[in-house]
Amino acid sequence: MSIGDDLAAARRRAGLTLTQVSKRTCIRETIIGAIEQDDYRLCGGDFYTRGHIRAIAHAVGADPGPLIAEYDAAHRPPHPVTAADLPGPGKPIRIRARHRPNWRAGLGIALVAVAGLVAYHLFPAAHPAPAPRPAAGTGLHRAGPHRARRAGAAAAAAAALPAPARYAHLVAIHLTAIEDCWVEFTTPAGAYLSQSIIAGGTSHQWAFRHPVDLRLGNPGGIRLTVDGTHPLPPGTVEPITLRLGLGAKISR
Repeated sequence: MSIGDDLAAARRRAGLTLTQVSKRTCIRETIIGAIEQDDYRLCGGDFYTRGHIRAIAHAVGADPGPLIAEYDAAHRPPHPVTAADLPGPGKPIRIRARHRPNWRAGLGIALVAVAGLVAYHLFPAAHPAPAPRPAAGTGLHRAGPHRARRAGAAAAAAAALPAPARYAHLVAIHLTAIEDCWVEFTTPAGAYLSQSIIAGGTSHQWAFRHPVDLRLGNPGGIRLTVDGTHPLPPGTVEPITLRLGLGAKISR
């Protein structure tokens, strides 16, 4: 007897109709009838055929093991379940593509870095935080007896500080303010760099990698050192502009 004959005989012994077996197994009557005729074309593949045989055998009280073994022997050896045996169309697995490096972002970062390097060589001055401006109406005053103590302290601080090292590729500026003064830096072509009000009794330092023009207000109330030299003429009281070049080149 064939698999279909065994299942049909078991169904009749159990007193079941095709409709009753269909309700118990949720398999269409046409498929059950075809299996009883050993026609498996409506099953949709070996995986489904085995499942249908097993379900029908349980419903009619037959042992599915020998029936499955007989089916495998007649059709093909048992094999591991593959995607082709699974119900429904196989859904493709989506593999996340590796993101290519964002070359545009990298190019933008490189351009910013190059622009920063150019700006550093053109305008590399280290700008100190501006000191508080004097209150309106006070103006800048020359040192008097009431400022002698502060002037002495500033002079002592200036004497204690070592002169900036002299470098051929650097303009090193050190300024000690005995009185309030203002400082402005521009390029030799006149481009503005910075301006600060320096409070009396404080010291500031700047370093440039290119020539620079230095304009001083109240030069008589400061002590100025550029590359280890003192470029201010004695007795200078009016605002003055100094052109500071590399290699300690200083002109007015």
